[in-house]
Amino acid sequence: MTVEAVTEIANNALFLIIEVSLPVLLVSLIVGLIISIFQTVTSIQEQTLTFVPKIICVFLGLMIFGHWMISTMVEFTTQLWSSFSLYVNR
Repeated sequence: MTVEAVTEIANNALFLIIEVSLPVLLVSLIVGLIISIFQTVTSIQEQTLTFVPKIICVFLGLMIFGHWMISTMVEFTTQLWSSFSLYVNR
């Protein structure tokens, strides 16, 4: 296995991690921003007000995007295992 092959696999894996985690992180970011604006406007500084809606929305995001996330990871793993013979030196 060459250094280039390892680098390519690592780059693909890191890109996959970013691609798969992005929808849930964006949901958390948007909900946090909306709650932050709400807290600023109403002057409510309750700490639990930010966490509970974020957790609920992240779970909903996982329920919505979960199938796609798992399918993408399984596809990558299948592709990696199917090309395993190319990476093994004889």
